[in-house]
Amino acid sequence: MPNIVVVGAGVSGLTCAYLLSKQKGNVITVVAKHMPGDYDIEYASPIAGANVLPMSNQKNSSWERRTWQELKRLAVEVPEAGIHLQKSQVYRREKDLDKLRKGGYSFDGLFLENPWYKDLFDDFRELSKDELPEGMASGSEFGSVCINVMLYMPWLVGQCRKNGVVFRRGNLKHISEASSMSHSGGKADVVVNTTGLMSCKLGGVMDSNVIPIRGQVVVVRNEAPYMLTKSGTDDADDEVCYTMTRASGGGTILGGTYQKGQWESQPDPNIAMRIMRRVVEMMPEMTNGQGVKGLDIVRHGVGLRPYRNGGVRIEKEKIDGTWVVHNYGHAGWGYQGSYGCAEDVVGLVDEVLSRPKL
Repeated sequence: MPNIVVVGAGVSGLTCAYLLSKQKGNVITVVAKHMPGDYDIEYASPIAGANVLPMSNQKNSSWERRTWQELKRLAVEVPEAGIHLQKSQVYRREKDLDKLRKGGYSFDGLFLENPWYKDLFDDFRELSKDELPEGMASGSEFGSVCINVMLYMPWLVGQCRKNGVVFRRGNLKHISEASSMSHSGGKADVVVNTTGLMSCKLGGVMDSNVIPIRGQVVVVRNEAPYMLTKSGTDDADDEVCYTMTRASGGGTILGGTYQKGQWESQPDPNIAMRIMRRVVEMMPEMTNGQGVKGLDIVRHGVGLRPYRNGGVRIEKEKIDGTWVVHNYGHAGWGYQGSYGCAEDVVGLVDEVLSRPKL
């Protein structure tokens, strides 16, 4: 029986383990320093919003296209997964149009004026001029999903455990250590590397293209009537404006920042105030016109998105005699690309396992 060790228990690692566990005969161990329920600046998945806002360009949209179908199915058919349907509005500011048209914005395909994803959502529509807030050149609306990560990650763990996956704590210094960490006691046939941001520090990988993108958020009890995001802010080039309400009482996320290369783990109170002000200016109904003082704060949070110059890395290589399949570098779209990327990982693992043993 194939012996597989997955390193990392963020959304990428859990989804890979889940899909691999659906294949009969696989013996799967998940080894991770951080597990669902933990909070650590190295562990991005518990901090994420998380929702579906397509960020890829059309050429690289396959991962998001495939994942959308599964997340939508879960929202409709599997309420215990902690995902719900929610309308989303995306705005393009007039003052950002030149920058957007020159490809100078961080979110790639999200703010395209003729986005590829208009064919992805059945109810996609362009907003009329009289529906646009002041200063917005254009916008669109479509039905998306928002994920309560505090429910969804444990749900994934449960699905894995139901299929026989074993979870073990481990703090690896080198990826080759994973080959001897299977709960079966045998040597791993394949190791799957889903260590996210830590792929820049993990021995045997040490990918210098991986850097953090710091995201600061405020979680509040107020509910947003829909998801909202807009291009740019007047405060700083690396600050953004978005909001979404997590399913099943998970609170509403107000964001945010997109600070490349920043490792700071503590929330900045000045940034927090700007985040709250921007959201209530765009969505005054959230506080019944009371502004920032009408927000009921649950907590402040900071997460480090695992960005990779050159894009996500999904490929296999042999390290110290063991095949390693990499899946990291998702930046801010780890959840909304999770199933598509994991399907590609399963394909690469199958390729490895079909090779004759030397």
